[in-house]
This record gives sequence, C-alpha cells and structure tokens, in this order.
Amino acid sequence: MTLWSRKNRWLALAFAVALSACGSSSPGQGGSSSTGGTPGTGGTPGTGGITTATGGAPGTGGITATGGTPGTGGISATGGTPGTGGVVGAGGAAGNSGGAGAPGNGGSAGTLTMFYLDVTGGRVMTASTIQPNAKVLVAKAGQGPDGVAVDVAGGHVYWTGMGNPSANDGFVMRSDLDGSNVTTLVPAGGTFTPKQMKLDVAGGKMYWSDREGMRVMRANLDGSSVEALVTTGMTDTDRMDESRWCVGVALDLAGGMIYWSQKGPSNGGVGTLRRAHLEIPAGQTSVNRTDIEVLFDKLPEPIDIDIDLGAGYIYWTDRADNTVSRAPIEIPAGSTAATRKDRQILVNGVATAIGVALDLPHNKVYYTSGANGPVGRCNLDGTQNESLIPMAGNLTGIALGAIP
Repeated sequence: MTLWSRKNRWLALAFAVALSACGSSSPGQGGSSSTGGTPGTGGTPGTGGITTATGGAPGTGGITATGGTPGTGGISATGGTPGTGGVVGAGGAAGNSGGAGAPGNGGSAGTLTMFYLDVTGGRVMTASTIQPNAKVLVAKAGQGPDGVAVDVAGGHVYWTGMGNPSANDGFVMRSDLDGSNVTTLVPAGGTFTPKQMKLDVAGGKMYWSDREGMRVMRANLDGSSVEALVTTGMTDTDRMDESRWCVGVALDLAGGMIYWSQKGPSNGGVGTLRRAHLEIPAGQTSVNRTDIEVLFDKLPEPIDIDIDLGAGYIYWTDRADNTVSRAPIEIPAGSTAATRKDRQILVNGVATAIGVALDLPHNKVYYTSGANGPVGRCNLDGTQNESLIPMAGNLTGIALGAIP
C-alpha cells in the first residue's frame, strides 16, 4: 500500500470516529446533550425557551446555559403590554419584582409601591405593597394634596393640591421618585380645587378633575397648556350646586374616552359617574359639548374612580356610605343610569372612603381612608380585605408604581 493510500485510510477512520462521537448525539432531557449518541427525552424546544446551549435544546420555559441545562426564571417581561388602556397613573407600572412578566398599568417590572397623600400633614407618603412600612416621600407637598399619579419610566411622582377650597388657588406639583426636586407645574390659581389625577405619559398629558372649578382639565406634563375638557358650571351660583363638582377621573386612551365622577352633596343621592370623548367634538366647547354620557346616577357621594377595561368594570369610593364599589361600565339592557341595580359593594365600613387604585395583574384593589383609617387592599371581587397600614392618617389619593 502506498503512503498516500495509508494516509487517506487513516483520515477516513478518524472522520468516522468523530461522527460516531458527535453526529449522532441528540438532546437529553431538559436540553442537555447525551454522551454516546443515545437520544434522550424532551429534546423539543420548550415554551418560551431561547437556545444558547452547545449541543442541547432548551427546557420548558428556561434559557439554556452552555451544555443545555435549563436556566431559572424564564424570560423576563420588563416593560410588558400596558394594562387598563395603557394608562399611567393609578398603577403606573408592572407588578411585584417582575410579577411573572405580568403587565402593569403602563410601566416596567419592579417592586410594587404605593404612593398616597396625607391631606392633614400636607405630605406625599410611600410604602411597599410587600412590606408596607409608611415613609414620608415629600414632607412639604403644599396645602391639601389630593390626587397622585406616578410615571416610573420618567422618574416622577405628580400630585394635585386643593389649596383653600374657597380661594381658587389650587396647584399641581411633582418630584423625583425619591422625593427630591419638588417642582410646581401649575401654579396656584391655575386650577380651582384639583382632585384625582391620571397621566398619559406617551401623549405628554396629565388629567385631573377640578371640584369647585366644576371642570375636568388637562395640561402638558410640564404644566403648560392648561385647558378645560368639561365645564359643568361657571358662576358662583352654579358652584353652590355640589352635583356639578367633578372629583374622580380615569382614562381609556385606546378608546379615546375620559371618565369622571360628580359627587353631589354629602349623602345627597345625586352623585353620578360620567364619560365623554377625550377630544371635544368639532364646533363645540367644554361648556356645551353634547357627547357626555351619564353611566350611573343616584349614587350617595362618589369620589375617586378607576377602570378595568378588560373586564368592563368601573370602581369607585363613596364617602357617604363609606364603601368601595364596582359595577359594569355599560348600563344593563332595560335599565337607565338612574334605575340600574348592578352596583356591587366590595368593602363596607371604610373610615371616609377616598382614594382607589387597581393592580390588575395581581387582582387587587387598593383604597385609602380620609378619617384616620387604614390603607387597605382587597381582591377585585371584594374578598380577602386587609388593612395594610392601620390608622394611616387623613388620606386622599393613592397610586401604584413598580419601582426597580
């Protein structure tokens, strides 16, 4: 045999050995490669896995490491799909520590944190929803802080201040998430008595109800271009009619709608929940617009509101009968706003029910008490009601944000 033939024969043999050692190997269970070429089980890629293994395929849900061993924790969902119409405000962020990738109200994954207002002390407060120990975020938030909203991505907490309710000196402020850089956005008198607020971060707008001003309002996030979207009265005589007083507010950005409450006198039985388009119809004004719908009438005294668009529910607090309630957004067939009977009381006995905010990914409703009651929480259907911070103070608004 020639030297060339012996060399070729040796190369062929080496190539065959290499094939038997590598080419016939199939992934083992969970994506690790087998030795000796016997196929394992589970070699098909699992749900959501990303293959980065050498010789292996991913296991179910995991990200495989070198050698095909599944990773832990799956794929994070930071910045998931917005909930509640993509609105940032009550919610403003995703759920606890990643929340299994569950989306929040427009924000990113992190530790779900409450931001709420102490109206007597004029303070912005904060506490984790996991270990709810109250901390002062802003010690001097102005007179009568009432509505609060959070923009986690932008790094800001916004709040309204009622000022003196008879003096037309309401304002809007914000700070960084750590309470620093407190800034006045809408100066005193730029709004009368601002109450609950919500943010449209993508659209660069903030929205609020103005109680004694008898308006639903909005402005740019920097406080410029303040405008009225709804005006329910204009004179001092009108102002004496508390059924004109706008208090709660919520947004359906995808549907182009704004929701609000008009409270009426204390336990007056004339409170209403309403909605209209975000944009005033062409040729009309905030005073004479004709697209306003009354969704619920004859309520004791509705205050703050929030909406679950996916399930089709509106939630609200009522300071007359001290409850947290919900009802379908749409009026049932055969009923009117005044005759409908589908209100569901979720929580009774709240010490002056004021603020409400939904955590939809975790099936929770948060609420505040305005008479030294607790910051509370229950399931969306009212079950598992619990006091998170007992005797928390004289509280107004509440919002949720997932802080990284």
